[in-house]
Amino acid sequence: MPRKKITNINQKKTEQKLKRAAKRGDIPPLEPKPPKLRHPEFRRIPTEARPDVDAARKLQSAFVKLPREYLDKTKLIASQLILPRPIPGEAAVFPSIPPKDDGGSESSTAFTCPKRPKWRFDMSKAEVEANEDGVFRKWLAETDHLIEEWRDEKPPTTESEQPEGDPEIDTPEQLPAEMPRSWCYFERNPEVWRQLWRVTEISQIILVLLDSRCPLLHYPPSLRAYLATHKVILVLTKVDLSGPERTQAWTTYLQSTFPGVRVTHVESCIEKKVQHAEQGRKHYEPHIPTEFRRKLVEAIRDIHAEMLKPPAEVKKNEAWAKRWTPPVKQNIDWDAVLSAQGGKVGSEVGGAVVPLPAQQEGGDRGEGEASGDRKHVEPEFLTVGVIGQPNVGKSSLLNALFGVTRVRTSKQPGKTKHYQTLFWTNELRLVDCPGLVMPNNIPMEMQVLSGVLPISRVSAIPACIYFSSQRIPLEKIFNLSHPTPPPPPGEDKRTWREGSGPHPTREKPVEWTALDILIAYAGSKGWVTAKAGRPDMNRAGNDILRALVEGRIAWAFWPPGTDITVVGDNNGNGIWLHEFDRLDAEFDDHEEDSAEQEDADEGVSSDINSECDGVSEDEAVGGRFDALSLEEESEEEEVEEEEKEEDRP
Repeated sequence: MPRKKITNINQKKTEQKLKRAAKRGDIPPLEPKPPKLRHPEFRRIPTEARPDVDAARKLQSAFVKLPREYLDKTKLIASQLILPRPIPGEAAVFPSIPPKDDGGSESSTAFTCPKRPKWRFDMSKAEVEANEDGVFRKWLAETDHLIEEWRDEKPPTTESEQPEGDPEIDTPEQLPAEMPRSWCYFERNPEVWRQLWRVTEISQIILVLLDSRCPLLHYPPSLRAYLATHKVILVLTKVDLSGPERTQAWTTYLQSTFPGVRVTHVESCIEKKVQHAEQGRKHYEPHIPTEFRRKLVEAIRDIHAEMLKPPAEVKKNEAWAKRWTPPVKQNIDWDAVLSAQGGKVGSEVGGAVVPLPAQQEGGDRGEGEASGDRKHVEPEFLTVGVIGQPNVGKSSLLNALFGVTRVRTSKQPGKTKHYQTLFWTNELRLVDCPGLVMPNNIPMEMQVLSGVLPISRVSAIPACIYFSSQRIPLEKIFNLSHPTPPPPPGEDKRTWREGSGPHPTREKPVEWTALDILIAYAGSKGWVTAKAGRPDMNRAGNDILRALVEGRIAWAFWPPGTDITVVGDNNGNGIWLHEFDRLDAEFDDHEEDSAEQEDADEGVSSDINSECDGVSEDEAVGGRFDALSLEEESEEEEVEEEEKEEDRP
């Protein structure tokens, strides 16, 4: 290993003076130094080609990278804006999207999901994929344009006062009254969208899973438009975290907002019974209550019964009515479906083995194939697709229905990479689709709070903590002490007559910012940075977000239009549900477990991450032990941090 370059103190002081002079504007801005590799001698050793690893890399989710200017600006704003305490009751109500006719956002109705283009049997695989890639690229450009238009609709209050393109804010008077609107994350990998296309093509009934804490976020207009021609059942999951009152309120809201769509709710796990006292975290196993199972099976059975009857358009034409045949399997033993558990239930089968009905083949495969040219073949079994955004509990629901663990689950969103076909009974099969982040006019901070995005890939931690703290009293939940307590009152040297005295002074309420919460939480855990010894705010924010996503801090929104005067303001606690918290049952080892699990899941994502996040593959180190050598790098980063601290007011 080459020797470290000796630091010249005089040269170092000269560089510091030049940097400060450039910041003051006394001299022209200095030319930025070219980025240098920390350890260019380390290179990742090429491995042998493995089909399973290559397939996993192709199915790795890809998202947009946030610009550095936005990250710096939101961090500074999060350190200055005071959080509202107590939290107003309106913060507990999920925001409604106004219709376009009432002056609402036109882009809210313009978001779509990419649809698979038509194809023919005489087309090769390369031709089909090239056509799909072309359609997807066009859709991606249009969606990015809509996202930018949505971000520009409501700029911050004082945004016009800021110089364009300058992210730095020098004085608190220039701070905007709110955070700038962030980007909306959505899936940018066409291979993941192909999984959704395949699942919807082979499924006769679609189960759309919605997190009961904020269902509308998981059922955006883009997904509703994509599933307009399918038979859909809305399934509210994680009802044990949202509570019965909010679950019932959301059920009523969805039934009134989407008439004709069946809505049911489930919970998919139960605490394991232990034979003797054990320390540590509680463990859960897949389980669905009998009543929830019965309601779900009844909803599927009712839609199946509707599909056995000809549509209204066919009934009007006698010739059509005579030739019409049901597009699904007609005879199904629903009692066996209701009682099926264990054994071979949930066994996996590969491929789409069900022949599609003749009525659907012509529409999906091309105009040249009419539905009357093919003889109808009754499917061997009923196919039910299970779709939804990441971390809504699709795989957990399947394990609960089967009574045994058949599908891998994880706290990390996006564990399922490829769609899986599993038998419920000999006559009914379920298709588990990987989670997709749908385009919607929802900010990134809300997506992080709901668990749609993996925490390990969240860069705007201060902005996310600020968003969550506006709705959840994090300092109260963790019993934090303010990092800068008020000064003690001065000694009163005045004399008073007997029976009189000074009037009691009213204590000034403690004002919190998002960075105050991060600093206080890091201090309570003893987390500091390696070199400077400052509170490790990134680690603190990472741990807080995990607690919110994993349900250790229970929270849930009320549906739009809820009257706060009727349901109450929750004592100024916003969306926090302290009676359902699991913090007391958990211990600190959860962080290491979650981090190791995410590292394992992210291990195969280097190709797509480098393409979307701007990381060069040459910069990757050889392994975990190579990180030890990072301590021997130059002290320039630490010096820059000290300069920022000195210049900060």
